[in-house]
Amino acid sequence: MKKIVLICILTASILLTITAQAADKLSGLQALGAPLNPKVDIRWNRFYDSGSTIKILKKINKAYPKLTRIESIGKSFEGRDIFVIKVTNYNNGDDTTKPAMYIDGNIHSNEIQGTEVSLYTAWFLTESYGKVKWITELLNEKAFYIVPTINPDGRDWFMKQANTAHSPRSGMVPTDNDLDGEIDEDGPEDLNNDGHITRMRIKDTVRGTHKEDEKYPGLMVRVPAGQTGDYRMLGTEGYDNDGDGLVNEDGKGVYEYDPNRDWAHEWEPAYIQRGARRYPFSLKETSAVEKFVKAHRNIAAAQSYHNTGGMILRGPGKANNKYTRSDIDVYDFIANQGEQILPNYRYLVAWKDLYQVYGGEFDWFYGNNGIMAFTNELWTSANMFRPTDKNRDKLGDQHHNFNKHVLFGDAFVPWTKVKHPIYGDIEVGGFKKNFGRVPPSFLLEEEAHRNMAFTLFHAYHMPQLKVTRSSTRRLSNGLYEITVNIANERAIPSRLSQDIKNNLSFADRISIISKDFNVLSGLTVISEGANTHTDHDLNPATIKVSTIAGHSTTIVKWIVDGKGSFKVTVDSEKGGKDSKSFTF
Repeated sequence: MKKIVLICILTASILLTITAQAADKLSGLQALGAPLNPKVDIRWNRFYDSGSTIKILKKINKAYPKLTRIESIGKSFEGRDIFVIKVTNYNNGDDTTKPAMYIDGNIHSNEIQGTEVSLYTAWFLTESYGKVKWITELLNEKAFYIVPTINPDGRDWFMKQANTAHSPRSGMVPTDNDLDGEIDEDGPEDLNNDGHITRMRIKDTVRGTHKEDEKYPGLMVRVPAGQTGDYRMLGTEGYDNDGDGLVNEDGKGVYEYDPNRDWAHEWEPAYIQRGARRYPFSLKETSAVEKFVKAHRNIAAAQSYHNTGGMILRGPGKANNKYTRSDIDVYDFIANQGEQILPNYRYLVAWKDLYQVYGGEFDWFYGNNGIMAFTNELWTSANMFRPTDKNRDKLGDQHHNFNKHVLFGDAFVPWTKVKHPIYGDIEVGGFKKNFGRVPPSFLLEEEAHRNMAFTLFHAYHMPQLKVTRSSTRRLSNGLYEITVNIANERAIPSRLSQDIKNNLSFADRISIISKDFNVLSGLTVISEGANTHTDHDLNPATIKVSTIAGHSTTIVKWIVDGKGSFKVTVDSEKGGKDSKSFTF
């Protein structure tokens, strides 16, 4: 009897559990633009440290082994692996046989959201394959090399140590910023132990220069000349650790070198370009990227993610470094669409619209490798609290309005009394390190998705070469003329003019192969109407062309002795390969 009762109780318990689990399954309507039933469930409203980033990459790889490969491309200064995830349909060919896009983020320590945008791209591509026709075709034809963080050391330091929104910027290579013979000896102190380096103020009604804003309590504003405020501002939280009269001037990652001034194009030393080190690729992190890119000559497009300001940036970084008109036309086509995809973003030329950059990454991609490259400055305050045209607030007021009415005070550390070893009783407070430069949680996924959409539009327009048509014409003495069209179905040419000018990659090769006839001569048609062409007599079966322009067709001809079957192949380092067989 006891056994029967026990069985009944267990059965009832199981039924209740099943019923409860069924009740927990929520039903509703799938939001547009989101992958349906993702295998890898990730929250995109938060930031991940370098260890979690690697775990996410491995989860994606495990869930989609036929679409991804992961590997370390090198080590950071502190010994962390710098991982790349390669994404393509490997059943349709190896990644190296297809035009590829390189993507990276977080080159500067505090510019963290580039990692989430990069991760989101890898996740969205894999989760959408086979479900979204456009994405499926994209991964069948193209490959992606995604490096979520170039700077894992600095990323972890920013996240796990007390910092401002602007520190650290460099990596973690020790530097003597104040040239006193000591290294990293005077960094900030988190006086109230809240994980953020905010500002210090002291009550002073005699020499006070600031007061709290009447409209936004907590916001410090300078009083007009001739008036006395309630407080003196003492800078950011910290001490004068080395007794040199300066506070926080020599800490880890303080801006002494810039990883985005370490690339071997238009590079200049530090006395001309602040942030440069001893020579290009002097950092282990940038050197790892350089070696990877040089080993993957199929990379036709590149995208790096920085912050902040809402910008789609292209080179040149240097005023007298000119891009060619034909290349600029393609840049304009892609970036103008980007301005539509990314509200409040502006398409800018670095040297003209922002500042000069010597030895920058995007110039190295274009100038040294013939790769079309953009840098996006992620996030813009225009997406915060939007004032009306009649009462347009200052930027600081916008920040406080946004914090007050949208974040409900979460972005600001209230002024708190602390004891300072030099100043005595003071107060610390201000905006947190993760406010201003990076979007808040509910806007992070939008930032990731929209920037990914722009990058995928760029990737879609990498060159795509196709053998499209063949015709034959009988000549005399058993000879035939074969005419073949090679089309580039996308906007980016198979080789940019910068590439052609400096011989950065091999010329495109169009070949004819047949066992039934001999090839006597090969021609590239300049104008069919004018009957002009270029002869290729040295090796007529393989015609070399400098480039196949975007959205255009190149026409080639062969004079052959005999007739039968043949195959035509086009082979381009950045445009991929295609072939087609014919019989006449």
